[in-house]
Amino acid sequence: MSQAERDELTAMLGGGKRTARKLKRAQILLAADGGRRDEEIARTVSVSLSTVYRTKRGFVKAIWSGP
Repeated sequence: MSQAERDELTAMLGGGKRTARKLKRAQILLAADGGRRDEEIARTVSVSLSTVYRTKRGFVKAIWSGP
């Protein structure tokens, strides 16, 4: 990872809990999109399986509900 990438991630995390939560959600969704299993996602992102499930479910609901 480059220093610029580290700086960008650090800045995102420095914005408080909301920003850190959004970052975790993005990591979960990107990993799921890449075909990773829920257990692997939970382990690599350091969240519970239920967090992975709820994040994916929320994303699908948002898509189906429209803009």
